[in-house]
Amino acid sequence: MISSSKVFLSTNIAQRHIILSKYYSKHSVADVDYQYMQRSKVPTMHFQKSLPRLPIPELTKSGERYLNALKPLLTNQQFVEAERRTLDFVSKDAKNLQEKLLAKDKANKHTSYISEYWFDLYLRDRAPLPINYNPLIVHQNDTKIAYNDQLIRATNMLISAVRFMLSLRHQILEPEVYHLNPRKSNTDLFRTVTGLLPASISWYGAYLFKAFPLDMSQFDGLFGATRIPQLDKDRIFRDPKSKHVVVQKNGHFYTFNVLDANGNLLSPGEILGNLDQILNDNTPQAEHPLGILTCQNRDLWAKQRTHLESIGNKDTLHQIDSAVFNLVLDSETLLDDKHKLLKHYLHGNGLNRWFDKSFSLIVTKDGVSGINFEHSWGDGVAVLRFFQDIYNETTTNPFVHPDTKPLDTNRSVRKLEFKLDDESKQYVESAKKQYKEWYESLSIDYILYEGLNKEACKKFKVSPDFIMQLSFQAAYHILHGKYVGTYESCSTSAFKHGRTETMRPCTEKTKLFCDSLHLNKMSKNELRAIMQECSLAHSQLVKEAAMGQGFDRHMFALKKIAEDNDLPVPEVFNSYEYNFLNKSILSTSTLSAPSVMAGGFGPVVKEGFGIGYSAFPDKLGAAVTSYKPHNDSSQFIEALHKSFLDITKILSN
Repeated sequence: MISSSKVFLSTNIAQRHIILSKYYSKHSVADVDYQYMQRSKVPTMHFQKSLPRLPIPELTKSGERYLNALKPLLTNQQFVEAERRTLDFVSKDAKNLQEKLLAKDKANKHTSYISEYWFDLYLRDRAPLPINYNPLIVHQNDTKIAYNDQLIRATNMLISAVRFMLSLRHQILEPEVYHLNPRKSNTDLFRTVTGLLPASISWYGAYLFKAFPLDMSQFDGLFGATRIPQLDKDRIFRDPKSKHVVVQKNGHFYTFNVLDANGNLLSPGEILGNLDQILNDNTPQAEHPLGILTCQNRDLWAKQRTHLESIGNKDTLHQIDSAVFNLVLDSETLLDDKHKLLKHYLHGNGLNRWFDKSFSLIVTKDGVSGINFEHSWGDGVAVLRFFQDIYNETTTNPFVHPDTKPLDTNRSVRKLEFKLDDESKQYVESAKKQYKEWYESLSIDYILYEGLNKEACKKFKVSPDFIMQLSFQAAYHILHGKYVGTYESCSTSAFKHGRTETMRPCTEKTKLFCDSLHLNKMSKNELRAIMQECSLAHSQLVKEAAMGQGFDRHMFALKKIAEDNDLPVPEVFNSYEYNFLNKSILSTSTLSAPSVMAGGFGPVVKEGFGIGYSAFPDKLGAAVTSYKPHNDSSQFIEALHKSFLDITKILSN
């Protein structure tokens, strides 16, 4: 293989990897070191069987938490009425619903009480996927400039993505574990001990190390999966044995196998050759790009898809649905324009997208890489793990280099051809017009504030997440002089089939702080003391939500139980206060990781803001979206900047 083994052994690990990867680029490879990203001692799903089940909170606790969330949002008279209604619900109707919910949960120990209802919630919604549901996450650029070439970066990303998938399929992907003390638990000893334990008790072994395995049931939804539009309720299609990827360029679809007949990943040179062939295809922009149809109302798209299948496109659509994932090669150049970047990855113009795929890996002409993912199948934990792993590998141990030569692939790339009649062409033209009007009504802006950072917040003994959320409350109060329903997503993946819980960051304490700050009622020392109390309360609410002790999912499940059993829906669910709280004017979520350049999503209501945020080691950042007829994201960013400045002064007083 190599002329001198002594030379090979004398080189360092990084050099060896380059030598091997150049070798692999010229040969068909079945070597396990190339096939798999990870070869974990502990099987991927080893902890799954023994994960604790998501608890159903006590009725009285949920009632108390619900009222606490309502108090800062309502007038005194409104709150008195809300309190009466809530206590009446908890003492009467809720008891019967709670018994039925507990009985259903006991009969379905393989899952969580919220999982089925949460899938159903997503799949029944008829709203279009882009902006409304599909979030974006963008990778940091590679520090080695030459590796940001579109072809090189796309190839490396594709290879690492499939290596991740093969590790997952063969159950040798490292299990997802939250290490409370990584020095003691993120060790070979931990893996040896927990790996030797039977799956039925393995979680308890991890717990003794103060490590908490997380639910991995969503990971299978990453690959070979698509959300299929259907009338009233969509369905998720999965092909666990998929071997091919779909590549989009200029609105056209191309496909090729990434696995050979034996299930082995093609060599880097072959994959490079296939993508090079696609990039060099000079076919102009598709006149009728069908991807635009995935930007529409789900019932409308379902009817159109049925028509497309009836005129001979069923097999072609299946090629897209069953693909490992969708790789999008765009002709746009972003040139470090963050506004353009956020728009491009959140919605684009829809002409080179297929928003129904579980995720699309998008690489621009200047090599910016990111993901737009469909949300019904899973949450941030699975996507972020995949996102980070492929970033880390492609930036430290890439398989393709600037001098790697593409191999002749014997025309293994196939271009998908669709049969279109006048009716289907009209679908496309109508969708283009409507989608353009919609996304142009969206306002997007961002802030990167260097006056505070993650470590500084900890130094001042306040939670970085709290500082971000307090700043959002203060910014909204500056603009509108009031407080509104605020949604902070919190993962419950510490439990079997956990999804998310809502944490309510607008509290009586944050309201007091903002009122006092903006009316100059208190000194900086007094404000600092209130801020400390706020931070402690915030951290407690986050902890409760993460441990399945929020109230939102519980109340939602009680409502669904009433509907399932043809019982009258209790008055509380039709009340002003319940609907006001659940109208998420401020919808917020964080995805913090060193690999993340940007993340975001659209507003969930027309009058609202969508706020994706991160506390970085060197700054605080947020991407804010809103609809122009109702709000201006740039105004919110200005108010947010003022809030950051005010809070920084108070902290450093």
